[in-house]
Amino acid sequence: MRLDPQTVLRSVFGYDSFRGMQGEVIEHVVDGGDALVIMPTGGGKSLCYQIPGLVRPGVAIVVSPLIALMQDQVEALRQLGVKAAALNSTLPWPEQQEVERQMRAGELDLVYVAPERLMGEGCLNNLAHTDLALFAIDEAHCVSQWGHDFRPEYLQLRTLHERFPHVPRVALTATADGPTRREIVERLALENGREFVAGFDRPNIRYHVRAKTNAKTQLLSFIKREHSGESGIVYCMSRAKVDDIAAWLNDEGVPALPYHAGLPKEVRFANQDRFLKEEGLTVVATIAFGMGIDKPDVRFVAHLDLPKSLEAYYQETGRAGRDGLPSNAWMVFGMQDAARLFQMIDQSDAADAQKMIERRKVESLLGFAETARCRRQVLLEYFGDTCEPCGNCDTCLDPPETYDATVPVQKALSACYRTGQRFGAGHVIDVLLGNMTDRMRQLGHDALSVFGIGKEFSKEQWRTVFRQMIAYGYIRADAEAHGALVLIPDTARPILKGEQTVILRKERKEAGRRRSEKRERVQLTDPADDALFQALRGKRMELARAQGVPPYVIFHDATLIAIARAKPTDLDELADIEGVGRGKLSRYGEDFVQVVVDSL
Repeated sequence: MRLDPQTVLRSVFGYDSFRGMQGEVIEHVVDGGDALVIMPTGGGKSLCYQIPGLVRPGVAIVVSPLIALMQDQVEALRQLGVKAAALNSTLPWPEQQEVERQMRAGELDLVYVAPERLMGEGCLNNLAHTDLALFAIDEAHCVSQWGHDFRPEYLQLRTLHERFPHVPRVALTATADGPTRREIVERLALENGREFVAGFDRPNIRYHVRAKTNAKTQLLSFIKREHSGESGIVYCMSRAKVDDIAAWLNDEGVPALPYHAGLPKEVRFANQDRFLKEEGLTVVATIAFGMGIDKPDVRFVAHLDLPKSLEAYYQETGRAGRDGLPSNAWMVFGMQDAARLFQMIDQSDAADAQKMIERRKVESLLGFAETARCRRQVLLEYFGDTCEPCGNCDTCLDPPETYDATVPVQKALSACYRTGQRFGAGHVIDVLLGNMTDRMRQLGHDALSVFGIGKEFSKEQWRTVFRQMIAYGYIRADAEAHGALVLIPDTARPILKGEQTVILRKERKEAGRRRSEKRERVQLTDPADDALFQALRGKRMELARAQGVPPYVIFHDATLIAIARAKPTDLDELADIEGVGRGKLSRYGEDFVQVVVDSL
């Protein structure tokens, strides 16, 4: 008799009901259908293949791109009582042979495999002698050759459909706009499958974007004000900057670890392992860090440089608050960030058509950064989704002041043009302000009609104007001319002719933050409940250290908060708490009930 998905959800995972599209996806895959599932990080994608893998006969094969994280995913399942294993090149050969034997014997429920290992002829032959429940292709956006996380080995996964046509396949990702979804379907031969696109919104994440003034002090102020003692990720564009920021944060009393591809493999692994197993650590990283991270209590993701696109931004910020508790996505940026991204695109070997696509992606990101609208609306609209003004981003909580900037923009465009479109923002702003520098005299720009016509603004105010002009596509930074500002005729001409009004936003000052913008920290208002929560966290850490596993694989913070509020005094009462399944109740129930009883 086949297990019921609802029963598995309650008995194994400890939840009473499916969220959103989970139930519909699971029913479709259990019935043998192929599927593409687009669901936000923290939305429960893993259940969409884990439960069918437990319900359907045979072994579920999960394709995962990062070997280093497989063992954590496997350990989390084993904590639930699920028979899971990883099959990758880091395992000693005898252990690999034992996993393959267990697969053929039907002794495992789920096996995580790296794509390059899976596509080896030896592994494919072993699968031919294994009863297979399904193939789950996680992080399926890696198949997109022009995406932000392309993995060439993902292109070979179409072979699964050819070699095992009757085994259902489910491809899953949190990040895929329309073109990327079409590419996934085509490259994985999912044309006959169903597409499930859940909403992209992550309402527990609060979005903040600020102009970059002094990135280090801005970051430190943000962490100490909002996230002291909590876990977070800070993204930087370069390896050198990662090392510098990590060392500086440590000097300032914020425990931080660097992570980038230039570090020795053992250092990367050790730093990632510490981040997963300890609480209150910050990782400073390039984009090499983060895919597949299951740590649910990352309370903030900060960007000190612009990511490459809104897809990348959404993917990276989605690593915050996977447990559904309040979290922050915080970013600072400046004109130099945009110029650097455009330079990388222009100097790449991509075809001109692809360069145009990449430039438009950066322009969309800049539009998000400079918007005066609800940030969540702008972000979701990019992915074809919608929402009402969210009330949980900086532009909603502290609406920016806007003004008619037609005349200032005309002055700025004229200054760019009169100086020959050969200079960056710094020099053009000096022209507008009438700053008599040696360079100004040498170039003769003090004799131009635009010299000194912009004294109504400060240098910083002009920088804000130029950033928004780039974001809205009136000018661009020419990478081949060292960031020279060049007019874009189709959009600049109507403004110069007075045919178009330009509305820009005023830059808000950090000191002017409204108290309402401060994030509600994860806490319990009743002091007794909060004290019990801390005691439960202490027990969780003790148990985790004894096993050498991350604390969250025992219980998430959200489960501990529920226990602190409900105060169960026996196993039956504890079993009613969300996130307490049969396996964890048996393994940890008495320990946590005792903590509750001792607190009463």
